[in-house]
Amino acid sequence: MTAGVTTIIYPVKDIDRAKALFRALLDTEPYADEPYYVGFKDAGQDVGLDPNGHSKGMTGPVPYWHVTDIRATHAALLGAGAEALQDIHDVGGGRLIASVKDADGNLVGLLQDTAG
Repeated sequence: MTAGVTTIIYPVKDIDRAKALFRALLDTEPYADEPYYVGFKDAGQDVGLDPNGHSKGMTGPVPYWHVTDIRATHAALLGAGAEALQDIHDVGGGRLIASVKDADGNLVGLLQDTAG
């Protein structure tokens, strides 16, 4: 079961330039501002900037589907023919992410937050 796409992460080469662009677009400051990740929230949408995204195989923005059981969803997508791109891992605070690539090369992200 999903809660929809409410997170999108962009791979960026210049985090400072990307941060300035999204500050201007969203007219807000980031809620997370680290060398490895910058995150903005606007209108219920989470927008992330990942300066390491290209080295992880990200070829463009990745939509992250919020799911209740990332392991089951990940296995189902692999069973349906997707290729694993980024294995399930904790990015902090119990937040689990993973990504796969479909047969057309489109990236699909999965995200599961801990309850509470």
